[in-house]
Amino acid sequence: MNFKLDDMSLDELRALRKQVDRAIDHYKERQRQKALAELEAKAKEMGFSLNDLVGSGKKSKRSAGVPKYQHPDDPMTTWTGRGRRPDWVKEALAKGKSLDDLLI
Repeated sequence: MNFKLDDMSLDELRALRKQVDRAIDHYKERQRQKALAELEAKAKEMGFSLNDLVGSGKKSKRSAGVPKYQHPDDPMTTWTGRGRRPDWVKEALAKGKSLDDLLI
């Protein structure tokens, strides 16, 4: 494949760049899949699953938290007190309630 880049328009160059970027991404994914298959085969050969050796990798840094506040009309709707205040908390505060009124 021989391209004369100097003879190509800007749109042609951008289209070519997109194709090259896609090809690189596909190549990397193929290599990743190949490496993963080889590692899984080696782990299996030794009596393990790859997940046994490296874990799932989906560990949460923090817990979701224990609910501390509860919606006055819907006890199933709760808030831990962390993060942004839910709209129902804002509405209750606007109506004159305090956070202590919403405690579980």
